[in-house]
Amino acid sequence: MASLLRFRLDPFLTALVALPVIATLLPARGGVAEALDTATIAAICLLFFLHGAKLAPSQTMAGFARWRFQLLVLGSTFLVFPILGLLITLAPESVLSPVLATGFLFLCILPSTVQSSIAFTSVARGNVALAVSSASISNVLGVVITPVLAALLIGSQVHITPESILGIIGQLVVPFVAGQLLHRRIGAWLGRHRILVSIVDQGSVLLVVYVAFSTGVTQGLWTVVPPAQLLTVVGVSVILLAVVMSLFAGAGKVFSLPRADRVVLFFCGSKKSQVSGLPMAFLLFPAAQVGIMVLPLMVFHLIQLLVCAVIAKRVGRAYIEPELQPQPA
Repeated sequence: MASLLRFRLDPFLTALVALPVIATLLPARGGVAEALDTATIAAICLLFFLHGAKLAPSQTMAGFARWRFQLLVLGSTFLVFPILGLLITLAPESVLSPVLATGFLFLCILPSTVQSSIAFTSVARGNVALAVSSASISNVLGVVITPVLAALLIGSQVHITPESILGIIGQLVVPFVAGQLLHRRIGAWLGRHRILVSIVDQGSVLLVVYVAFSTGVTQGLWTVVPPAQLLTVVGVSVILLAVVMSLFAGAGKVFSLPRADRVVLFFCGSKKSQVSGLPMAFLLFPAAQVGIMVLPLMVFHLIQLLVCAVIAKRVGRAYIEPELQPQPA
């Protein structure tokens, strides 16, 4: 119970819950909104630059060398999830509106998270080096795979243009590659100042969440999404997370993966990136639809953080405790 209380009082998670309320009461408008849009782009670029600089190129290459495992993670992220997303779109309109169903499909075609996947893998005593490469590969390839899946599965509701593709590459890939090139110069320094990456990581997410909800509120988000639909979004998110976690936990055993690798598949395969997803949404969807389109992503992201935090602690404790037991004489 005490551990659950600690997670509920985590400042980042508390802010994630509070920001939609703040954006509803005090949405950014006019010049302030434009300034925040610019700040959001800068924060996302800085975040991916820092992730690239922190990750040694040798780790990236080692991750590619485990190509069978990487295909398993990528298949979980970009094949299993989209199939589940298509099933959600079949829900009756009386249960889930078509726009929110499309928002869930968009959620399901996004790459995995980076920072939290690595953090939870570490807490659960998994293969951290493999988690770093798997999460990074998912995000780098997701820059290409997600827009392609959006065009194939969502179609006319997304605006995929050369400018939007260049925008995604410019905000996500170019900063990451630049960071990789500068790893030798600043990688060690970032390793000693991890708090900087954490601040940028969490700060950029909070900024993007506020901007997205502000955009939605000014476009009438809460007149389109009544409380009953919001509860439905929460319920569908919980079910979706439970299904993918069960599938990927079982897949690790079916493929006879070592325990440390099963942990990586579980956390990298079952999570979706809000950091990558929100900038893509702003570039792929009309501004009037962004707020409602990303609502499933923001709800799912918050739930996955809360659930994964509890699971990671329990899995890590279960791994350590047998080692602490006194051995028979």
